[in-house]
Amino acid sequence: MELKQLEYIVKIAEEGSITKAAEKLFISQSGLNQQLLKLESDLGQQLFHRGKNDFRLTEAGEIYVDYARRILSLKQEAYNKLNDLANNQTGRLRLGLTPERGINMLMNVYPAFYRQYPNITIEPQEINIHQQLSMIAKGYLDLGFVTLSEEDKTNDEYVHIYYENILLAVPRSNPLAANGAPPGEPFATADLSKFRSEKFVLMFKDSTLRRVIDPLFKEAGFAPQILFETSSNVTLRNMVKNQLACSLISHNYAKDQEDIAYFYLPSRPFWELCATYKRGHYLTKAASSFLELAIQHYRKTALENHQSIV
Repeated sequence: MELKQLEYIVKIAEEGSITKAAEKLFISQSGLNQQLLKLESDLGQQLFHRGKNDFRLTEAGEIYVDYARRILSLKQEAYNKLNDLANNQTGRLRLGLTPERGINMLMNVYPAFYRQYPNITIEPQEINIHQQLSMIAKGYLDLGFVTLSEEDKTNDEYVHIYYENILLAVPRSNPLAANGAPPGEPFATADLSKFRSEKFVLMFKDSTLRRVIDPLFKEAGFAPQILFETSSNVTLRNMVKNQLACSLISHNYAKDQEDIAYFYLPSRPFWELCATYKRGHYLTKAASSFLELAIQHYRKTALENHQSIV
């Protein structure tokens, strides 16, 4: 069993296509197909159902790919440990970052990380939480940085950074914002049920934030009038700033307080910012250093925004 052959089969399974897998592997489609046919002949079993437009794993294929991923992960872990043992500060660090918050963190911590590990290549991917969790589980990311509730956590490892309040954001021009605290002052508390007649802009339906806020509307006794949904917290804030709707956003984005009144809700809903990595995965010295820098950045930023970092 050759490691290269394992990589080939895993890539076909990921892409669901010989053509796409060959492009990602930088080999010819015919060459990859020959490798697959030879392996299936050796095993005496078919690994893929061939469709007109896709390749789907057979039961035998599911078993093979599962073990192939484990073997490739062990290979990478062995190399990582050997590099750390020899103090070879080379390699790559694959990061999962949420849009907006994640890339801002990377830009702030990278200079310090680079001074310590100039020969480590950072491979960042800006992807949503569910994609990160899936890639972590499959071993395609070394570290992910996510915001989620306890119910969204998988069976992998999580490193707590801090809990973050979810706030009601209301245009200052809205009469319901009259009791809002002045800019820079501690936020007041508002009853969400009083906003049943208002329009809302919200994070997209399958987001981890919606898992937190949808029950809040149910508890308040109404279904919100949703103007539109987005994947951008900055867009949510700008829509409120421009007096188009109210929103529920995380404390990290509570800016533009001259135009927006922010309120706590009585139940003080929150979610958790944390780092995650595959259970049992070996964190290299470089990964551990990056994690520490990221935690320091996030907690410092939270304190500057007058957030708790419990």
